[in-house]
Amino acid sequence: MPHAQPYYQQIAHEEELFLQAWKHRLPALIKGPTGCGKTRFVQYMAHTLNLPLYTVACHDDLSATDLVGRHLIGADGTWWQDGPLTRAVREGGICYLDEVVEARQDTTVVLHPLADDRRELFIERTGETLQAPDSFMLVVSYNPGYQNLLKGMKPSTRQRFVAMRFDYPSAEQETQIVATEAGIDERQAAQLVRLGGAIRRLENHDLEEVASTRLLIFAARLIKAGVPVQQACMACLAEPLSDDLQTVHALMDVVNVHFSQD
Repeated sequence: MPHAQPYYQQIAHEEELFLQAWKHRLPALIKGPTGCGKTRFVQYMAHTLNLPLYTVACHDDLSATDLVGRHLIGADGTWWQDGPLTRAVREGGICYLDEVVEARQDTTVVLHPLADDRRELFIERTGETLQAPDSFMLVVSYNPGYQNLLKGMKPSTRQRFVAMRFDYPSAEQETQIVATEAGIDERQAAQLVRLGGAIRRLENHDLEEVASTRLLIFAARLIKAGVPVQQACMACLAEPLSDDLQTVHALMDVVNVHFSQD
């Protein structure tokens, strides 16, 4: 049974840019804050293009072997198992590396030949060199707010990609997204979006992150399910943003003031 197309609301011209990058066999880099829709956009475009999608959540221990594959040993002997990058190349799909700057630096050695005009994947363990078909696309993303001297993308890597900058939607667009994703009416969605905007204006007040569109949707779903507004906001818009109790209380003060005005 085919999966339903993921919901995505275009913010600017990202769909056309992604489509043109895919048509011209160019890799894409998507940068933007947490929860702004980067992953959902890639899912939406993979469905639109009818391509298999292999998503990798990058982390400190992610190595080139994790992406390419490894030999496994079992009762029947040794066999080779492709990693997600290799499967995407073989199938002509999309390989999406989420938060790519979190991965170990040796992964870029594997990505570089795929991200330039060679479009090749060399599998050292098997001696294979795979030529990526025209439909294959490499997509990476990261949150620029997390970058530092140790975890920034090297210019030699970044300049291999077509880059797109994502941000949180406008209030009108975000209201429509929250209402559609959570199944609540637009008045309730607009209330939460205004609250999200108020919290985002506190970004420079000891908050590492601000209220994402994703968190607003979570809160809306709980409210629709009958969870009291303050409890839903505590669980979705205060506790996820800070471990500091004073900061959580300050965020709930914003929630209480906001909903008393509404």
